[in-house]
Amino acid sequence: MPATVYFSSMRADLRRNLFAKLDRMIEKLAMREVLDESHIVALKLHFGEAGSSAFIRPVFIRHLAQAALQTGARVFATDTCTLYGGSRQHAVGHLETAFHHGFTYATLGVPVMIADGLRSMAGVHVPVAGKHLTQVPIGDAIVRADGMIVASHFKLHEATGFGGALKNLGMGCATREGKLAMHSSVAPVIDKKLCTGDRICVHACTFDAISIVENKAVIDRDKCTGCAECMGVCPHGAIGVRWNSGLDELQEKMMEFAAGAVAGKKERCFYFNFLTNVSPACDCYAMSDAPIVADIGIFASRDPVAVDAACVDALNKAEGLKNSALSEAYAPGTDKIKDIYPKVNYRIQFDHAEKMGLGEQQYELISLG
Repeated sequence: MPATVYFSSMRADLRRNLFAKLDRMIEKLAMREVLDESHIVALKLHFGEAGSSAFIRPVFIRHLAQAALQTGARVFATDTCTLYGGSRQHAVGHLETAFHHGFTYATLGVPVMIADGLRSMAGVHVPVAGKHLTQVPIGDAIVRADGMIVASHFKLHEATGFGGALKNLGMGCATREGKLAMHSSVAPVIDKKLCTGDRICVHACTFDAISIVENKAVIDRDKCTGCAECMGVCPHGAIGVRWNSGLDELQEKMMEFAAGAVAGKKERCFYFNFLTNVSPACDCYAMSDAPIVADIGIFASRDPVAVDAACVDALNKAEGLKNSALSEAYAPGTDKIKDIYPKVNYRIQFDHAEKMGLGEQQYELISLG
């Protein structure tokens, strides 16, 4: 049978606000029947890079946390450190960023911690039967948790096409070692015709892999990790990806990491995707561009593949917004992801996720109003 995905629109009134609608979704997912006082539960989210603003509002995260606490379970909110430089490359900066964005014990009612330790070295190598990997390093606190509530801001991404529940699991639960392994097949390239030598990419590169030679950026292949941070910061579009199998492999590896993240607790995982503030790039950047569609709603499921598939379909059915990153796909039914990232085959992650036993693309969408 197809997986069940529940949907609530952003419409509300005085008798039924968005939190009441979220409660209905929680009830449908049988969270209170699955979790109990014997469980420690990770509430996995993305705290947002300093400078970004499209991440899920803390009031929604608090509501999910409080619902989980009502089961008797112990709950903590968490994320892992980043591969690239930025405000979240170690636990101290990450927690400071979370605090500034409103994710604290005072606001959520649960502890906030970084799953992979001070410098992303607290991980456990989880065995997986993958195409590329036989074990994946996952943040220690994720591995040792008994269950997960995965709250994902659904948006686009330059390397994977989109980021939702699957990316939140695969990339978001990996240690820095794991993130490096996933990005190792991606090779950025410089378009010298577009490069102005402004050194923005030089300052952004954590690994000192970029230098300026004759007023043009040059990448040292021996130092480059493929983290793609330089692509996101270049204001001229002068840095791209060598379009070979690199991005396909990254997505497949990401799904293998996702399998490692849910290992041993797959039946105690709950997924909530917020299809709101749909920005054309990841919340890992120090900015959030204009949304490409109007807010659509919240999707919830026990299946991470199905919930992401439902979000992709809903995104593409929506009318695109003018004055956004979209160039052509404004009409309902057009592929918004392909419009912005035409060379990314984002279906790869769906296909490989199914092979890894994470879930299924076929779903039944049940609207809760």
